[in-house]
Formats: sequence, structure tokens, C-alpha cells
Amino acid sequence: MDRWGAGMISVFIRTSADRFSWFSRPGNPEIWFYSGASKISFSIIDALVTKAKGFLLAPVETFQQSKADEPSAVFTYFGVFLLINALLSAVIAMFIVQLFPGLDNLPIRGPLPALVFLAMFVGGFIITFVFAAWLHLCVYILGGRKGIMQTVRAVMYGSTLCLHFGWIPFFSFIFALWSFVLWILGVRELQEMSTGKAVAAVIIAVIIPLIVLMLLFAYLFISAVTTTQVSPPPFDSF
Repeated sequence: MDRWGAGMISVFIRTSADRFSWFSRPGNPEIWFYSGASKISFSIIDALVTKAKGFLLAPVETFQQSKADEPSAVFTYFGVFLLINALLSAVIAMFIVQLFPGLDNLPIRGPLPALVFLAMFVGGFIITFVFAAWLHLCVYILGGRKGIMQTVRAVMYGSTLCLHFGWIPFFSFIFALWSFVLWILGVRELQEMSTGKAVAAVIIAVIIPLIVLMLLFAYLFISAVTTTQVSPPPFDSF
């Protein structure tokens, strides 16, 4: 038993300075987790939280400092907070199932939290990459030439507010709007475009899919109504 006392569990993680350059402080590439000890050092977690606070409180400066972030660091940042978001969304789904007994007859009632988690985590990655590629096409058409990875950084870092608070019911739309603003700032700073072009690129990338989805839902709704419409009964004969 060492000096940290009984029940101590220590896990040593050494990170590569090249791979996670902004995750570790100079001369401190190590992270120690102590259970039952008074000393806790979380270098990576501290770096994640610090970076997230930067995008929330000083987004322009933080985007400017993030131009050279390694892809592995960007994906790790996004993945960690997306995982937390998916877990919290699953918890909310579990509470909803418990609060509304009328959902007992649903066949997916039991696995609903797990399905929500998978949809948020796996679907979140897929949708983010697809949207980043689509946004980059709009950026490229409008003159952005700094590479697709800069657009991916803008989308993943710009989604910080949604990742942090998007799981809160009834308020997720507000955080989505703020992430929309962060995408614009990210595209402007990372692609070195004018504000007008950055705004146009993000608006086009968001509006066109929304219009397509609205038309698709309208078509499906009209089709469902017309196919299920019941003809009036015939007049009674006298």
C-alpha cells in the first residue's frame, strides 16, 4: 500500500505531444487518476473544459488558436462531449418513459433509452460529417480554400453549445441557434473568409436541407391523407 492510502486506484496515461498537442501542458504529458486520494490531476479533462469555455466565452479568439489542431484532437473533443450528450439524452428518455404510463404499450418502451443513446452518439457523428462535407461544398463555391478539415473544425467546435446543453428538453432550439452563430464564426476564422460569405455559406448549407425535408414531409403527409380518406356513406334509400 502506498502513500495515497487504502483503496487507491491509479491509472497512468501517457499521451503523445504530437498527437494531442493541446491536451497536455508543456512538460506534463501525463494524467493520473486517484481514488480515495486528495490529489487529482486531470490534464486532458482540464484542457477539454478550458477549450469548451473558450468557444462559449471567447469564440473568435479560440477559433483563431485552433487552426492547427490535429484531427485526432478535434475528433476527441467532439466525441467526448457527444458521448456525454448522448448519455444525458438517454437519461431524459428514461425519465419520460417513467413519467408517461401511456407509453407502456409501445414495443420500444424498454430499449428506448438505449436507442436514444445510439441515435445521438452514432447518428451524431454521421450527421456531423455529412453536414461538414455539404457545408464545405458551399464554402468552396464561395471561395474558401483552406481545406475541408478547417470546415470540420468549424462544425465540430461550433457545436459546443449544442453538445453541452442540447439534451435539455424544450430549450435545445435556443442552443442550436447559438451553434449556428458559432458555425459562421468558425467558417469565417478558419477559412479566412469575409463575414458575408461565411453567413451565406452556412445559411445555404442549413436552409436547402430544411426545404428538402419540409417538401418530403409535406408529400408524405398528403399521400397518407389521400390514401386513408374515407368516402362518405351512401344516402339511405327511402
